Amino acid sequence: MLKLQTPNNENKVLLHSCCAPCSSAIIECLLANDIRPTVFYYNPNIYPQEEYEIRKAEAIRYVQGLGLDFIDGDYDYQLWRTSMEGMENEPERGSRCLKCFIHRLTETARYASERGFTLFTTTLASSRWKSLDQINEAGRRAASLYPGTTFWEQNWRKGGLQDRRNQLLKEHDFYNQQYCGCEFSRRRL
Repeated sequence: MLKLQTPNNENKVLLHSCCAPCSSAIIECLLANDIRPTVFYYNPNIYPQEEYEIRKAEAIRYVQGLGLDFIDGDYDYQLWRTSMEGMENEPERGSRCLKCFIHRLTETARYASERGFTLFTTTLASSRWKSLDQINEAGRRAASLYPGTTFWEQNWRKGGLQDRRNQLLKEHDFYNQQYCGCEFSRRRL
């Protein structure tokens, strides 16, 4: 198991979660390192809403099965969609993805700040389909808006976590989506 040390030596973290498959090995790793995550599910980018509800239900099933706290952020697809106007034809890993990460992680930082968390991170950094540089930039920007919060830049792809993710996916029979969630990535299937 990957050995972890939080940047501020905290033993709790607000974990922005995109889905159960991506969260599972990360949560397991955090717990094995005596770091307790509170899972913050904020993904207004997921389209259609039925897809959002399926992913959320899977995340709740896993997190609550571990006895952890699950926070359901608001699903405001129209707000997210409006903020992406003019970027509809951007490629994956382009400027639209960065803007989406900033949107989601800024809300995570806001929640962290209001609820006394000093540290937050994201499961987005586990996906090989996403730019780790963009995710870290978005996290740093979000933390800069909320003094007292720190974005934990952790590469969740390392330390065997990707293999463990795949094992947990099968063990828990998770629904495993085939696109990031937004309507634009869905079109490229």
